[in-house]
Amino acid sequence: MMPGRITILAGAHVVHHDVVERRDICFADGAVVGAADDTAFRMDLSGHLIFPGLINAHDHLQLNGVPRLEHSAKFANSYEWIAAMTEHRRRPDVEDAVRVPLAERLWHGALKNALSGATTVAHHDPFDLSISDAEFPVRVPSDMGWAHSLGLGGADDQSPEPYGPDVRASFAATPAHRPWVIHLAEGTDERAASELGVLDALGALAANSVLVHGVGLTGGDVRLIVERGAAVVWCPSSNLSMFGATLDPRGLIAAGRLALGTDSTLTGSRGLLDELRIASACAELSGVEAVRLVTADGSRVLREARAGNLAVGSYADCVILPDAADPHAALVRARRSALRAVIRGGRPLVADPDFAPLFEACDVPATSIVLDGRPKLIASSMLRYGDRLPA
Repeated sequence: MMPGRITILAGAHVVHHDVVERRDICFADGAVVGAADDTAFRMDLSGHLIFPGLINAHDHLQLNGVPRLEHSAKFANSYEWIAAMTEHRRRPDVEDAVRVPLAERLWHGALKNALSGATTVAHHDPFDLSISDAEFPVRVPSDMGWAHSLGLGGADDQSPEPYGPDVRASFAATPAHRPWVIHLAEGTDERAASELGVLDALGALAANSVLVHGVGLTGGDVRLIVERGAAVVWCPSSNLSMFGATLDPRGLIAAGRLALGTDSTLTGSRGLLDELRIASACAELSGVEAVRLVTADGSRVLREARAGNLAVGSYADCVILPDAADPHAALVRARRSALRAVIRGGRPLVADPDFAPLFEACDVPATSIVLDGRPKLIASSMLRYGDRLPA
């Protein structure tokens, strides 16, 4: 697309936070803009819904192609699972998976997200330079602080082999206006239940603390988290698979302090749409509550003000679906093959074949694919590592 040229998505019902209204959305230079001119490309989307690009608040992008650890018994905490992974890593298929170059594994993890409408993804591992590639399928915040967990971050005398930054040092180095992310209370035993107290004693429970999983949090813990202005990322499919339990999200949802994440397919769901359905069923969420977890609340938790909304100045990211009487419920029910289009930075990533004029107007070469049995067009650049799509 020529610099400054505007794309108008016209006539759709736009879902912006809790409000649904029929209006045009205008994109230029990767952002939502408020006006069009005579050079604009206009696509009539009457009979459609436009949502902001979705936010996956927790993934490990490089792990999505690693075969799952099969287990019959549930683990008491994540450290037990990590110990079991020591043997799992010796399986030939696992060794083959982790021998794939890191840049390729990261790319396929990002593509998994894009196919499910997630255009912003929090990657909870070191930020590899390949993620900064202009064609990388999703937007990954590069300036979030992180530690893996108390156990792997040097803050626990029961620690297995360390991984990632030291808890104390990484928290101290993270600016207060940016999120600091850590796995916490990931389990159902006493050790998991004690972790919020340990984190607080370290001085690392603050307004920018983002605690992932939180299965072992008590009601009192949740009240303390809300009081401090901290937040939690909920990954129910991973929790249920590993522990047979997950947190009660109600208090955190009411406070706007909860976002949704997939974890990787090593333990979690294959994509954010699947996670949205699982979360909604777990807690009997309304459609509005569920959608906020992957838009407005995800934006607040990750402090990514330009993501998860369609206000002027926000990222030109959106997900397009057929119109429905209950728009929020339609997104919660949606499968990735049902998405009419996913757009990031004003450019289509994947869409139904009748969106070919949009690819052409945006100067995006497209390739025909079949996604879950349905024909699609995908930006050819997304197939950098071949036409194998995430399962």
